[in-house]
Amino acid sequence: MIHKEIKKDKKMNRRFQVIKYVIADLVSAVLAWCLFFSYRKLMADSEVFKHLEQIFGDTNLYKGLILVILFWMILYTLIGSYHDIYRKSRIKELGQTFFVTLAGVIVIFFVLILDDKVPSYGFYYKSFIILFLLQFLFTFILRFILTTSAAHKIHNKIIGFNTIIVGGNENAVSIYKNIDGQQRSLGNKFVGFVEIGAHDNKYSLSSYLPSLGNYKNLKQIIFRNKIEEVIVATEIIDNSKVETIIDTISETEAIVKIIPTIKNILFGTVKTDSILETPLILISQDIMPFWQKSLKRIIDTIVSVLCLVILSPVYLFTAICIKFSSKGTVFYSQERIGLKGKPFMMHKFRSMYVNAEKSGPQLSSKDDKRITKFGKKIRKIRLDEIPQFFDILIGNMSLVGPRPERQYYINQIVKKAPYYRLLQKIKPGMTSLGQVKYGYAENVEEMIKRLKYEILYFKNMSLALDLKILIYTVLIVIQGRGT
Repeated sequence: MIHKEIKKDKKMNRRFQVIKYVIADLVSAVLAWCLFFSYRKLMADSEVFKHLEQIFGDTNLYKGLILVILFWMILYTLIGSYHDIYRKSRIKELGQTFFVTLAGVIVIFFVLILDDKVPSYGFYYKSFIILFLLQFLFTFILRFILTTSAAHKIHNKIIGFNTIIVGGNENAVSIYKNIDGQQRSLGNKFVGFVEIGAHDNKYSLSSYLPSLGNYKNLKQIIFRNKIEEVIVATEIIDNSKVETIIDTISETEAIVKIIPTIKNILFGTVKTDSILETPLILISQDIMPFWQKSLKRIIDTIVSVLCLVILSPVYLFTAICIKFSSKGTVFYSQERIGLKGKPFMMHKFRSMYVNAEKSGPQLSSKDDKRITKFGKKIRKIRLDEIPQFFDILIGNMSLVGPRPERQYYINQIVKKAPYYRLLQKIKPGMTSLGQVKYGYAENVEEMIKRLKYEILYFKNMSLALDLKILIYTVLIVIQGRGT
């Protein structure tokens, strides 16, 4: 009960911190726009301040205010300004605020101000600089105050992140002592450590921290203890074991840090950075920049809504044809595994006879007798998959992503290709690089062959690649090469 209350308080604190940032940005946008608007009025008429109603009575002040505030809030959300609110760097905040403000002011000028009647082009340049300086200074100063306040709380252990160490020998002890002994806390609240070897082994770290179990149960340990940061400080040299540990952590929200020797084992010789006196390397979990992830979700939502509306006659026609062509329901729902290994129900138009899998799970093939005559037609142009726009809309899937599979087949794939688990870090897609380059798989061996294309997508994710895959998918549909 106490643990639940602590968890609730942490969530409330983070939400409150986000709210403070949002309010600070709102205040900055209001102040910057109002002062900028007053400046432009003053430059146009030096007597304007004698008649303040010319400023506050101008509807353009309020129209611009609404549009400008809305614009900044959307922009800040897209680039991830309110993401991971307690791990902000003041130096990075300075650079990010500078460049985002510069880009935002350019947009505002082109949309709201460029067609204004002004005395000269020089006035445009001065106006641009004034708006930029006002927006930048107000935004950064207020954010700097908030970030400094949060950093003070972290350094004084008022705020912290639940942390575990993987490994329990001398490396782990050294890392623990270095971090825990810092005069100014780095924010790590050590919960315990995870064993690498046999349970009956003696671990030096057990004198300082409790053992939470074996690394084979690492995922459950992370979820059970609400772990936010994992430090891999093991002395083992078994590459596959280290990779398994890193892959397991990557299936969670936890941040991963490793000692330089492990980094060398995994990726070869690299230049390392140090956090004060503790040499640790952060393994980035971000596959795409935050703004691209946000935009990807926005595109998914807009496209799925449009397709559900525009294709509604197609839905109706297909549903009627399925109903009259064979006995059974119009739609077919099947459990698939999605983001972070969570199951969800994927929806399709039924293209097979009822009880097609009465003998157990089976993959479809070209001459599959379980497929109805009408089912073969809609499969050729992938019409059977358009109900998945609903799955995209509710957030279980994306337009582009790895093919979602059933747990039954995932268990078989992982035995031969354990790196399949990497794909569970991203949402499955309605279409994928594996589908456009390889096509449908008829057995586990073919699924593993197709997997290389899905991993290739995972390693090179971008909106540009998504667009290419969507274009290829459209061509496949037009040409009727769906099977």
